[in-house]
Amino acid sequence: MPLLSLKTCYSRDPVGRRIKQSIPMGKTLLRDETIPEAPSVDPAEIDKFRAMAADWWSPTGKFAPLHKFNPVRLTFIRDRAVAHFGLDDASREPFEGLRLLDAGCGGGLVTEPMARLGAHAVGIDAGDSNIKAAMVHADQGHVDVDYRVGTIEGLIAAGEKPFDVVLALEVVEHVSDAATFLADCAKLLAPGGLMIVATLNRTAKAFALAIVGAEHVLRWLPVGTHEWSKFVTPEEAKAALAGAGLDVRDTIGVSYSPLSGRWSLGTDTGVNYMVVATRPEGRS
Repeated sequence: MPLLSLKTCYSRDPVGRRIKQSIPMGKTLLRDETIPEAPSVDPAEIDKFRAMAADWWSPTGKFAPLHKFNPVRLTFIRDRAVAHFGLDDASREPFEGLRLLDAGCGGGLVTEPMARLGAHAVGIDAGDSNIKAAMVHADQGHVDVDYRVGTIEGLIAAGEKPFDVVLALEVVEHVSDAATFLADCAKLLAPGGLMIVATLNRTAKAFALAIVGAEHVLRWLPVGTHEWSKFVTPEEAKAALAGAGLDVRDTIGVSYSPLSGRWSLGTDTGVNYMVVATRPEGRS
C-alpha cells in the first residue's frame, strides 16, 4: 500500500503545551504513477531532481546556487506581497491570512519561508522525493506546510480554491510546455492576486553562464541540469501570463557577481529574471 503524506500541525493543550499532530492528506509519498502526461510534467526532469533530492537543504550541496539566490528572491517576494496587499511590513508574520501556492516547490526552499511568514503555504511537486525532503525539513523545524505530490492540472481538476499568491520559481525551464504551464498556474490565481515567475532567459549569455559556466566549469550544478532550448524569454513568459488574463507589472533582472559572490536585482534580464503579474479584481 502507498504511504500517506502527513500534514504536520501544532496546537496547544489546555495548559498551553505544544502538541504535534500529523493529519493524513491522502497523497502518496511514493512515486505517483497516476500523474498524467501534462504540460507541467517532464519525466526526464523529474528523474533529474529525484536523484538530487537529498541535497535540497544543504547550502554546499548540489543546490548551493539556489541557497545563494534565495535571500534575494525571498526578500523580493515579501516586499512585493506586502506592497500589493497593503500588509504590515513590521509584522513577523505579514502573510497571515494569505493562501500561497509554490508550483514546482522542489525541496521547499521557498515554501517553508513563506509559511514562516504566516501564509497558508501549499507546495506541490511531481517529484515524490522532493516532497519527502521538504516534509522532513519542515517537520524538523516545526513549520506547518501543506506539501503535496501532484501537478497543477491536478489542482485545477480537483477544483482547488484560488490562491492569493502563486509562485513559479525556477520551474518553468523544466516543464514540457512552458506557455501552457504558466497559463494553468494563472488559472489558480484569485482576483486581486499576485503571481511571480522566476526563470532563465534563452540567450547566448544564459547558455554561457548558466550551462557552460555553472555546470561544466564551476560545477555548481550537475551537468545536464538545464537544457538551453527549454529556457523561456521574458516576452514568451509575459505573453503566456497576459493571455491567461493577468496584468503584467514588471520584469526584473537577477544577476550574480563572482567578485562579491552575491545576487542582486537590476535591469539585466540576459540570464535570470523575474516577472510580476496580477489578476484584476472582478476578473476570474
